[in-house]
Amino acid sequence: MIEMLENKWSDWLDNTEEVLSEIPEKPGVYMMHAAMKILFIGGSQNMKKSITEALEKKCVSKATRIRFREEVNFDEIKNELIVDYKKRHEGNIPQCMN
Repeated sequence: MIEMLENKWSDWLDNTEEVLSEIPEKPGVYMMHAAMKILFIGGSQNMKKSITEALEKKCVSKATRIRFREEVNFDEIKNELIVDYKKRHEGNIPQCMN
């Protein structure tokens, strides 16, 4: 069972059917990584649906771990996460967001 606290990130969770089934169908932001490299940063009105759809894309399908947080202002937070990522990675965005 995934325990969520309001506006707190989940732990990094393995990309498994069990984990995916427990992601809430609520607004929020999420990140996916493989080999400790962020592949994708997203935000959506329905995290479960968006994460499932993202994982169907070739690049994102390589993600081994996922973390997420319920967030009504998901677009704003997603954009802040991308700006922060770019600051730490010489202006580049995560590889599956090209």
